[in-house]
Amino acid sequence: MGDTSVENNRNKEKKILCLHGFRTSGSFLKNQLSKWDLPTASVFSDFHLEFLDGFFPAGGKSEIEGYFPPPYFEWFQHENDFTVYFNLEECITRLCDYITSNGPFYGLLGFYQGSILAALILGYHAQGKILKDHPPMKLFVSIAGAKFKTPSICEIAYKEPIKVKSVHCIGAKDWLKVPSEKLASAFEDPLIINHPYGHTVPRLDEEAVKKIRDWIADVSEADSHVGNGVLNENNSAIEKAEETLKECDLREEESK
Repeated sequence: MGDTSVENNRNKEKKILCLHGFRTSGSFLKNQLSKWDLPTASVFSDFHLEFLDGFFPAGGKSEIEGYFPPPYFEWFQHENDFTVYFNLEECITRLCDYITSNGPFYGLLGFYQGSILAALILGYHAQGKILKDHPPMKLFVSIAGAKFKTPSICEIAYKEPIKVKSVHCIGAKDWLKVPSEKLASAFEDPLIINHPYGHTVPRLDEEAVKKIRDWIADVSEADSHVGNGVLNENNSAIEKAEETLKECDLREEESK
């Protein structure tokens, strides 16, 4: 049996960047996710969650005014029909700069606007449009997410199924229920966690907790297999090089 403490320390080095919802903040998302803290440990206790504030101050009233303190932020702005966006390119550039400077990140987590943005980043990354020096991210947690509607974005970000392990929390009473389902379909083999609530980070029942924990274990196991495969390939290459050197030495000795 392996050393559990060593494994936990390795996981702690795996960072998940968390992107909050529209006109809220990183500290509010952290507060929302505290619903997932269990008596024993958080669902993500083996990882380091990093909460970032949006790059633009809220351009209007926040729905959390009065029960969670400001300041509030947004990642970008949009028209009411969600087909025209403002400051999106600047947001993508600044977010990529942050990821590059503070990464590598093992994955992304997002609520509402943060989820929409995170999925875009993963889609662009998969297509080689951004973060070309950052390793592939391994997981994505989406809560009340959606896809962008602009064709020029969709043609790149969702061109092919995004091969990042993803879990999607979808509320039966959420006004983004159908868009969340469409976002999930943009990923390869997504895990769906349905809940009976609305537009919120839901409290998880025992079944949902088990599903997410098993999902995290599967992601970590798949990642370790990939790592071991690379290590084995490297070891094999070293062994072949050593054999070649030995053969060269033997030939040199025989020629003397």
